[in-house]
Amino acid sequence: MAITLKLDLVMADRKIRLKDLAEQVGITLANLSNLKNGKSKALRLSTLDALCHHLECEPGDLIQYTPEEKMSKDSDYKAPEISLPSDFLD
Repeated sequence: MAITLKLDLVMADRKIRLKDLAEQVGITLANLSNLKNGKSKALRLSTLDALCHHLECEPGDLIQYTPEEKMSKDSDYKAPEISLPSDFLD
C-alpha cells in the first residue's frame, strides 16, 4: 500500500510508550500495536484525532504517502475495480 503510518517514529520522538498512549487514546494495546507496526488496513478519523491530540502533532506527521510506481503526467490515477453484488444498490 502506498500509505503508511509513521506512528513508531512519532512515538519515539515524543518518548512515549505504547501502553501509555493506548490508555490516553482509549484504544486497546493490540489495536495500537497493529497501527504502529503497519498491520492495520484502516484508521478511524476519531482515532487519528485522538492520536494527534495526545502526540501534539498534525495528521501529516503520522501519515506518509509513497507512490508504489511513478505515473506519467498524462495518466490519471484510477481506483482498483471492485465487484459488488447485483442487488447492492437496490
